[in-house]
Amino acid sequence: MSYWLFKSEAEVWSWDQQVAKGDVGEEWDGVRNYQARNNMRAMKLGERGFFYHSRKETEIVGIVEICAEAHPDSKADDPRWECVDIKAVRPFTKPVTLAMCKEDPRLKDMILVNNSRLSVQPVTDEEWKIICELGDTDPS
Repeated sequence: MSYWLFKSEAEVWSWDQQVAKGDVGEEWDGVRNYQARNNMRAMKLGERGFFYHSRKETEIVGIVEICAEAHPDSKADDPRWECVDIKAVRPFTKPVTLAMCKEDPRLKDMILVNNSRLSVQPVTDEEWKIICELGDTDPS
């Protein structure tokens, strides 16, 4: 199984809004970066990801699951843009901030630490375990 990280500005799409969508989930639309789009194309049904609030809070606040694989982005006029649908699985017991990630030497190679601008990014198995440990949250 692969793991991922999805970034959203809380004032645009928040964890609470994601949770409110229930098991139906929500299309992760509006991504206009080829690398992020290609990451979504690689995602498989049932894989998990972190939900990360960017900008103000800059923290991982929950775990999501892919509930629909890559398909055309309904908000794009250009067929090159695709997205996945995600649903909330559970909140983090305590949020994991970007500062915490940068301070932990075990995460020095994590994409979030080195390229915090990429909106959809892969997370290694080891990074997944470490982040869940920092957030006092069950990784399964």
